[in-house]
Amino acid sequence: MSVNKEVKRITTHILQEMKNRGEKIAMLTAYDFSMATIVDNAGMDIILVGDSASNVMAGHETTLPITLDQMIYHASSVVRAAKRALVVVDLPFGSYQGNSKEALASAIRIMKEAGAHGVKLEGGVEIAESVTRILAAGIPVMGHLGLTPQSIYKFGTYTVRAKEEAEAQKLKEDALKLQELGCFGIVLEKIPAKLAKEVSESLTIPTIGIGAGQHCDGQVLVIHDMLGINKGFKPRFLRQYANLFDVMNDAISNYVGDVKAKGFPNEKEEY
Repeated sequence: MSVNKEVKRITTHILQEMKNRGEKIAMLTAYDFSMATIVDNAGMDIILVGDSASNVMAGHETTLPITLDQMIYHASSVVRAAKRALVVVDLPFGSYQGNSKEALASAIRIMKEAGAHGVKLEGGVEIAESVTRILAAGIPVMGHLGLTPQSIYKFGTYTVRAKEEAEAQKLKEDALKLQELGCFGIVLEKIPAKLAKEVSESLTIPTIGIGAGQHCDGQVLVIHDMLGINKGFKPRFLRQYANLFDVMNDAISNYVGDVKAKGFPNEKEEY
């Protein structure tokens, strides 16, 4: 159990302290007020308002279609619920790549309009200018390396990244660069556990893994995946802590049955 249980608000400084003393960091996604209330109350350290909302909330095949306005809508709902967790928001595809001025404007909108506590960007040295501009404005930045879903059409597959030496070396260099620029943490997605261990031990800032093994400083999952709401998504790295698809399906089916059979509402449920 976290020694920070009584902390009023998790901050980037507290996350750094957790890394320093070897306490693991728990991170989970949320996209709406009701779910974020539950996640925050359960003792989560970081809530990620991920662009995975494009998949699990809007039904898109990739994360690319979600817009900055939509991310702000989801983020503002989560921020209103989070009393303890640090709320980090993904900058969506097209809001920061290749234009550092636009990146800063996007990050400022997320901080001002949603009330977020930081932003997350995918990529390494190629986004250094954007990261620098955002950090210069006093906005905390989390990096994201390995499998970067916004680049899925470049990769052509969601398979494990950085298995080859050249890509692994670039990832290590990118991680050090992001730390040098001032990022407070880095998500490592779907890379070999051995590489994630090496990167985590080489950095002074926390790493958060998803499909990157047990040696990262923390872990993150998409809440719809770990609660079993997504019926068919079961990659190796995913541990399902519940099977809410079946629980909710049964409950809703029972409701439909009671309404059809004129069993709901009964006399005790009337005014």
